[in-house]
Amino acid sequence: MRVAVVGATGFQGGAVARLLAARGHRVRTLSRRPEGDRPPLPGVACASGDLGRAEDVRALFEGATHAAVTMPLVYDAERVARYARNVAAAARAAGVRRIVYNANTRVPARPTRTAAFETRRAAEEALRGSGVPLVVVRPPVYLDNLFSPWNGPALVDDGVLAYPLPAHTPTAWLSHEDLAEAVCAALTADGVEGRVLDVGGALTLTGDDLAAAFARGLGRSVRYVPLDPAVFEERLAGVLGAGAAAGVAGLYHHMASGADPDLMAGDAGAAARLLGVRPGPVEDWVARRPWQIWAGEATGAGR
Repeated sequence: MRVAVVGATGFQGGAVARLLAARGHRVRTLSRRPEGDRPPLPGVACASGDLGRAEDVRALFEGATHAAVTMPLVYDAERVARYARNVAAAARAAGVRRIVYNANTRVPARPTRTAAFETRRAAEEALRGSGVPLVVVRPPVYLDNLFSPWNGPALVDDGVLAYPLPAHTPTAWLSHEDLAEAVCAALTADGVEGRVLDVGGALTLTGDDLAAAFARGLGRSVRYVPLDPAVFEERLAGVLGAGAAAGVAGLYHHMASGADPDLMAGDAGAAARLLGVRPGPVEDWVARRPWQIWAGEATGAGR
């Protein structure tokens, strides 16, 4: 395949681009970042460009047979709509055979006032309107979010796993690696065109279940502590900026409200069976991370 990967310089799209390149496909992306500020993407051609410029997106898609699309952490409705329209037009003009759209998150059945959901819903509608065969992948919450400066130190030093989801919320935690497997499979799998797939991990876990899986992976006791979404947003703003942090945190504010408690739950493996993938156990993912890099850096986040 010749795959145009939108979002390959981000964590989710990057995992997809690296897996496709490792399997021998030709992969291209574009980025607004200076060349020296881009993450390493072996085997991936990266051009300078902006999703907001139609000519840049057309150049990315020229000669592409397939596309994998992940929107950046932008939650302004007008900007996201423009990005999606540009991608839809470029994919249609290039004769792309299939688009796989990673919506970044699950999306509630009914409209909300949460930009994290509604901008992704609008992008999905724009891509569907392109007329190019579309598969939508909606992941839950990423395990990789937990391997971070605001989680790692408290986990390593104190055995505290703090995250802004209520402890009782059933969640099909997924790794970026398993997301990439799902997206790559969706590019060619039979019987999935036009489908919306709620992908997820092998099991649906509550906070206590997640802590138990981490305990098995780390070989030490771990307890789950629900983090206030407002505190999470404040800390995230120091990394992503206020706008992106508010967009990301909106998802957690919604979940904390209890309005849609099963939104992040698993689908009993239905999507994995359709795609022919097998997400790995949480404890295996945990055991493969170099958690000790966070030792001695606890900030009291989960205390």
